[in-house]
Amino acid sequence: MKLLFVDCCISQRGEGSRTAALAKAYLEGFRSAHPDAQVETVTPETLLNLRPFDVPALNERDALASVGAWDAPVFELAWQFRRADRIVVAAPFWDLSYPAALRTYVEYISANGLTYHYDASGCHGDCAADSLVYLTTGGDVEREESVGVVHWRQLAAMFGIGRFDYVFGGGLDLDPGKAPELVSAASELARRLGAEA
Repeated sequence: MKLLFVDCCISQRGEGSRTAALAKAYLEGFRSAHPDAQVETVTPETLLNLRPFDVPALNERDALASVGAWDAPVFELAWQFRRADRIVVAAPFWDLSYPAALRTYVEYISANGLTYHYDASGCHGDCAADSLVYLTTGGDVEREESVGVVHWRQLAAMFGIGRFDYVFGGGLDLDPGKAPELVSAASELARRLGAEA
């Protein structure tokens, strides 16, 4: 089994990142239940170094796709995403969404003809993963329309990933005294999700 960990735990808190605490708990649960599994990580540095697509870059990518040149470097992240057996994405709740670096990553993995395709009946996902988990923390409480959760739920469906779960550790800045307890509870939920077969 191969787990892909998309680590967008970009935080001024550094080692004290609350989203990183959820990710650590998830990975602990996963490794305890799957000791022989491989974990591949997309690091924050990788995400921050991605350049958003402009028109020439989009044209170049489309030209490569049109001739089946899927081994081109621009498709490396899409291949990694497509081949993973399980995916966990961790990112803080920023500005009602998540950091821009993660949005740019979505552009790279959304490769028509590789991670999904269209036919006359609609859009179909081509990814191997059976589940995707989204982990996030925020100062405010979770709301039904929280964009990060909604977006990743829809992306999982587009990529053909049948199961979507998430943990939203919210309300952490409303009463700072309660934040450690809230992070601990969210981390325990993340750990249980990681440990699932």
